[in-house]
Order: sequence, then structure tokens, then C-alpha cells
Amino acid sequence: MKKKTLGTQLAKMLGVSPARGMEAVIKAQLISAVLKAVEKHGLTHQELGKRSGLPRSAVTGILSGSLQKVTIDRVLGLVGAVEVRVKSAL
Repeated sequence: MKKKTLGTQLAKMLGVSPARGMEAVIKAQLISAVLKAVEKHGLTHQELGKRSGLPRSAVTGILSGSLQKVTIDRVLGLVGAVEVRVKSAL
């Protein structure tokens, strides 16, 4: 029997496709890594916005947990701006 992944469980709870559930989990993990890097380096949302090319208000929204209308491209922009290294889970 195959074990369900967190993304699959989340998708079922939210009534969305497994792919959307996994996307939400990945976004949350990446945002968590960005938050740690921001704290470690003492970056402001304004500085992170300049580095990522996003408006400060978008950075603030994303980092405060608002995932509405947050694309994976925006999250990856923040990841690149703080130079987080991502390990493959595959």
C-alpha cells in the first residue's frame, strides 16, 4: 500500500487536485526557507522586493502567509533573491 503524501492529504481536505495540493506544500516550504534567510541576513521587505523585482507589498503579503494569487514564479523570485539552495526530494 502506497503512503499518502502531505500534498495528497491537503488536496483531499481542500477539495483540489493532488497537483494543487503538492504545489501548496512546496510553496509553503520555500516561503519558510525564505523567511529563515530573511531573518538570518536581517533583510527588510523593501530590500527583498528590490532583489526579487517584486513590490514590497507583495513581499509582505507572501511572507505573512497570504497565499492568494501567489504564483510559484513569485515564490521562486524570492528564493533566488535570498539565494536559498533547494535540495531535491526525489
